[in-house]
Amino acid sequence: MSFARIRAALLAAVATVAAVALTACSATGGAPRTSAGGSAGGGGVDTPRLTVAMVSHGAPGDTFWDLVRKGAEDAAQKNNIELRYSADPEAPQQANLIQSAIDARVDGLAVTLPNPDALGPAAQRAVDAGIPTVALNAGMDRYQDFGISAFFGQEEDVAGRKAGERLGEEGAKKVLCVIHEQGNSSQESRCAGVKEGVSKAEPGAKVELLYVNGMDLTSVESTLQAKLAQDKSIDWVMNLVAPVALTAVSAREQAGAQAKIATFDTNGELVRAIDNGAVDFAVDQQPYLQGYLAVDTLWLAHRNGSVPGGGRPVYTGPSFVDKTNSNLIADAAKEGLR
Repeated sequence: MSFARIRAALLAAVATVAAVALTACSATGGAPRTSAGGSAGGGGVDTPRLTVAMVSHGAPGDTFWDLVRKGAEDAAQKNNIELRYSADPEAPQQANLIQSAIDARVDGLAVTLPNPDALGPAAQRAVDAGIPTVALNAGMDRYQDFGISAFFGQEEDVAGRKAGERLGEEGAKKVLCVIHEQGNSSQESRCAGVKEGVSKAEPGAKVELLYVNGMDLTSVESTLQAKLAQDKSIDWVMNLVAPVALTAVSAREQAGAQAKIATFDTNGELVRAIDNGAVDFAVDQQPYLQGYLAVDTLWLAHRNGSVPGGGRPVYTGPSFVDKTNSNLIADAAKEGLR
């Protein structure tokens, strides 16, 4: 994809997010808007009150999921929906949360599928129970296997290849691809795509995987610092989430390394890091939009039975954010919307 097309897609996506964000705006990140964990009552429509559950694999403190949740909350508020958000990074526990939503007889269910074999059967039970069910973020290649009607996200191996091609065009020789959730097939696909893309754009370039615990950023920093101090040939660190990328910036400084840093996904702090040159670029999949579209689609399922995309994936990314276009999303990022 040319930069002109990427820029055009990014402009269109920003316009979409800006339009839906007018319904509600908060500076509290992904924190629930009520103490009960649901969105504020009294939506923008006069349709019957619905209850929708969103069950993700988000880890505590991961700002990516704050953005997903905020998008979901805005759609819920607009559509007179009670949103019940829950998350667990461990697949068995996430499956239990899905079952709890089924048992509660929710009106709609949005799920992520980082481990389709473990989570797909639980989502299938929701479908079999007659609960409109959509997927987002993870599991694009498998969601249809379980009868799920729609998917919102990016094709991870494609996003990885695009990122890898850009690294190769930048002259990368040795890339460290940091996986922060072991067992997450989406992250494995990203790094596999990075390896393929780098090799295509820069024959002979190498990609090494590094596994860290993304829920312990102190440990992430020490691991990255040791790796960068030990191997000076690493010239790029490719991260898969913004908090780990920002931790890599600190690790690079502590190690006295010269490696450049890139990442998948953004938040307000990450956009500022791009502006000041600490991070070179990010691959954006628009988590806010994923959450918003998932909940909005479940409302539509009850309203008129329509399915965006006709059951095919609805792509929210990837697009590149760097110094040439970060100003386009800077204000939204400050509001916790990108």
